[in-house]
Amino acid sequence: MAAAGAGAGAATTACCFLAPSPSLPPQRPRHFLKHLARAAASTTRPDAASRSLAPPASPPPLLAAPAEAARRTLKSAAGTLVVALASAALILGDAGGGAASAFVVATPRKLQADELATVRLFKDNTPSVVYITNLAVRQDAFTLDVLEVPQGSGSGFVWDKMGHVVTNFHVIRGASDLRVTLADQSVYEAQVVGFDQDKDVAVLSIQAPKDKLRPLPVGVSADLLVGQKVYAIGNPFGLDHTLTTGVISGLRREISSAATGRPIQDVIQTDAAINPGNSGGPLLDSSGNLIGVNTAIYSPSGASSGVGFSIPVDTVGGIVDQLIKFGKVTRPILGIKFAPDQSVEQLGLSGVLVLDAPPNGPAGKAGLQSTKRDSYGRLILGDIITSVNGTKVANGSDLYRILDQCKVGETVTVEVLRGDQKEKIAVILEPKPDES
Repeated sequence: MAAAGAGAGAATTACCFLAPSPSLPPQRPRHFLKHLARAAASTTRPDAASRSLAPPASPPPLLAAPAEAARRTLKSAAGTLVVALASAALILGDAGGGAASAFVVATPRKLQADELATVRLFKDNTPSVVYITNLAVRQDAFTLDVLEVPQGSGSGFVWDKMGHVVTNFHVIRGASDLRVTLADQSVYEAQVVGFDQDKDVAVLSIQAPKDKLRPLPVGVSADLLVGQKVYAIGNPFGLDHTLTTGVISGLRREISSAATGRPIQDVIQTDAAINPGNSGGPLLDSSGNLIGVNTAIYSPSGASSGVGFSIPVDTVGGIVDQLIKFGKVTRPILGIKFAPDQSVEQLGLSGVLVLDAPPNGPAGKAGLQSTKRDSYGRLILGDIITSVNGTKVANGSDLYRILDQCKVGETVTVEVLRGDQKEKIAVILEPKPDES
């Protein structure tokens, strides 16, 4: 009777594996595992009645003992496996009429708090960063056809909902046509609103729907500290939206404009990787606020060497506002050409040597004297500017730095060394001729 019961259980188990019996109600997806457990229990653990009715088995031959032991071991392991599967089904519970749920559940990825903040910062600010392509007109040497070919590329970012995009001047220099690619890969023709060569800043305009324009929140660069985290987003080497991280490694650095050589003061130094193509992209703080515009790197090889420079947002903000409002930046000048600093040092002097002061310029009108030669060809040095408004001037950078703090129409007192005597001359500052 026990053997018959085990056979019936086995038949029921086979029905669960193959197809449901028409006489039985539909079974749950894991119903067959319960039968497997029941069958395994009845097979591996026969009851006492079965053991009493079965005839005594003859002792196995000596050579068959290892094979019999192996068979029993495999049978026990199979029963254990079936019981384990059935237990797993009971633990997981009934699925309830649908397909059986997966046995293996993937462990969710766990990120640290600082990683989550970085991921969120990149996700939130990437739509504001654009890719700028600089196109130039070239004539084919054989067909003489005029073609527009890419001559450079860089990054930029959306400044406002009016479609203004900020980038570096050297990114758009010499372009006959400009194209701006947004984060969703939509491309728009760009027009130049204005640029400031001295500070390497340019503003473009695109006609894009306002729902696609995501301006960056503008921060403050006056209270930055060395060591705080910064994030640079751009398109280095034409790669789409790349994030690099680092810290502020220096403040109040000074670099020269790539276009005019005029110094740019209070530049932010960072070790966040800035490569070709990152120019014009934003430098962000840990809150996602704009604190600078990536503009240059210090590297003999042209690749990132851990020393990058960004124009501070406090400087960029005033320039952009003037470019959007007037299309130009009104910056005061003295109206002179001065000798290289090395030439003045070779003469054993300190200051700015005036080479030329045109009569129609501010310095010429005030009476500053240029360097010239006499009738015998001997060199007569012009005035050497030693201070402006009481601030010492040792080189050209000092002079530019002082003028950046002045306004057009302001009268400044220029102290010069003329021969062996010092004189003070009042000069009324004027804007550049091409910016008037």
